[in-house]
Amino acid sequence: MRRRHGVLLTAALLAQLAAGPSHAAAPAGWDPAGQCGVVRSGDTPLGGAEVTLYQAGDGRGAAPRVLARTRSAEDGRFTLDYRRPRDPNAVLYVLADLGPAPTRAPAAPERAPQDRPPRHGPDGPVTLAAVLSGAGAPPELVVNERTTVAVAYALARFTGPAGVSGTRPGLQNAAAIAHNLADTGTGDIAAPLATPPNGALTSTMAEFNTLANLLASCVTGDACDQLFDLARRPGHERPRDTLRAAVDIAHDPGHNAAALFALADTTPRYRPALPAAPDAWTVALRYDGNGRELDGPGNIAFDADGNAWVSNNYGYDADPAHPVCGGRTVLKFTPTGHDAPGAPYTGGGLYGAGFGITVDARGSAWVANFGFQGRGCPIDPTDLERSLSQFAPDGTPLSPPEGWRGHGIAQPQGMAADRSGTVWAADCGGGGVTRIPDGDATRAREVPTPALSKPFGAAVDPDGRLWVSGNGNDSVQVLGPDGTAERTVTGGGLRRPLALATDSKGYAWVSNSGILPVPCADTTADNLTTAALAGDTGPRPGASVTLIAPDGTPAPAPFTDGGLFLPWGIAVDGDDTVWVANFGGHRVARLCGTDLTACPPGHRTGQPLSPPGTGYSSDALERNTGLQIDPSGNVWLANNWRTVPVQTNPGGHELVVLIGAAAPVRTPALGGPAQP
Repeated sequence: MRRRHGVLLTAALLAQLAAGPSHAAAPAGWDPAGQCGVVRSGDTPLGGAEVTLYQAGDGRGAAPRVLARTRSAEDGRFTLDYRRPRDPNAVLYVLADLGPAPTRAPAAPERAPQDRPPRHGPDGPVTLAAVLSGAGAPPELVVNERTTVAVAYALARFTGPAGVSGTRPGLQNAAAIAHNLADTGTGDIAAPLATPPNGALTSTMAEFNTLANLLASCVTGDACDQLFDLARRPGHERPRDTLRAAVDIAHDPGHNAAALFALADTTPRYRPALPAAPDAWTVALRYDGNGRELDGPGNIAFDADGNAWVSNNYGYDADPAHPVCGGRTVLKFTPTGHDAPGAPYTGGGLYGAGFGITVDARGSAWVANFGFQGRGCPIDPTDLERSLSQFAPDGTPLSPPEGWRGHGIAQPQGMAADRSGTVWAADCGGGGVTRIPDGDATRAREVPTPALSKPFGAAVDPDGRLWVSGNGNDSVQVLGPDGTAERTVTGGGLRRPLALATDSKGYAWVSNSGILPVPCADTTADNLTTAALAGDTGPRPGASVTLIAPDGTPAPAPFTDGGLFLPWGIAVDGDDTVWVANFGGHRVARLCGTDLTACPPGHRTGQPLSPPGTGYSSDALERNTGLQIDPSGNVWLANNWRTVPVQTNPGGHELVVLIGAAAPVRTPALGGPAQP
């Protein structure tokens, strides 16, 4: 079978080992450590579980290493004595397997823990899990259904029958993100999920509990066969334990969603739980930084470590009726949703950034200052809206106080960077794009695009070519790496196109809003608000995605299903699967890409993978613009505007992350998705 994202996708039920704690002599490079814990289902202790501590494989397909193994007592408690790896970035996790006791081989000499082969899933159907890395080790580690769901989603793209393995930084970031979902010290919901902007403000906490109840139907009930049958992904093997069932649900969250809910509802061990079946089992987690910085986040770009740089339309104000002017900050979030050191950052000419942000090959962040502002601002943005801002990885401004100007920069929107160091900006208020070779703004030049009206989205393909959408005249133009015009694309359903993304084969995917005219002549919210609200009665005519071949030939017809509503942001993951944000409808669409082996059997390119009509819906979403994928396989979206925008301050205040939903990609994005 295929290797994918650090997991060897083959059946690997490895050799049975004798139970009992290990006390082998410490080899060089290892330090002694110990961890107490308890295995539970709700408040019920689970005795007799075989508890194994693993070090995740470091690299795609690398085998996990057993560090210690023991068996839980009647009260569910256990102690693991092990040798701590010298590598501080090693990912450690615990599996608790409930099944028949293994047969001890009395004559066999006991091997050191690190030399023992791992075993995932004995004869029993129950495997519970918890991540030990990524946060401070608790005095007592709780392993239950909640911690298992956290592992299954956060590490979904790194977990296979052979165990957990993957590359840096995606694997390490994923382990840390698991602690945003479940508290391994108590077995409860973790604080980021339990409190605003999550908690009772969205249904995600109740959905997470319902997933835990679903596993409990097998752990303490007799519904294992039903669970495994329903969780099985089309074209894949039937899961053989609860952890693998949860991982499969994370991979295909819309599959059998209603039937899985009915099964979970029979064992309401964890509350609050969902009162009705969801459209899909996506876990949508909101981040808001310090709670006083996001106001109209426009788009997202990831650096090599998986940190998220975020553009911001407006200066923060919680009151939608209070006038706000252009934002003068750029945000930087860690992979777990916290402010990076020193963030948010200021200076460098920032004002009213829109959709344009990118990270170049040297790690510098670039922001396009469109000049967004609410009503009643005393500032005339006509001067400030014609600049780009540049920041060092630590947030130090590299552009002058007025920003980088000239060279055709006029109300810039989409931005992109390539592997050679070139940075591009689409000049929505001008007549072309700006090319910055080697990221040196002093060498920038204007590249006219006479075939485009209102250049908006920008994306680089694997060959270094730039694809630019023309929102004003339903077209796309392709430029060579040096800026030479190669071809203009029309037809294929292009209608008010916004963002673009390219895949690993050089195909371009374009989001067609159908109705959204980019207000390049007006930096207030009025025109866009009118168009957006007109679309809230349902998907608009022309709301679709267009596929364009590398030679510029568009597909005969656009793709229109899977929850497409008002498409805006678009990204392609490491499987060449396509993800689309919507500026309305509270949903995300997912389409089968050009790699059909990553889709269910019988699917065609462009066919929806998300549920028809609803897509992956969530009340955590508002009006989304930017959508990007990180090295852990999380899908990040910008809650750009409120559902009912007030023109004085329409900005939304959160980022939303679909945990473990996509195939990981290498970052920064420098020309088509690449697997880490």
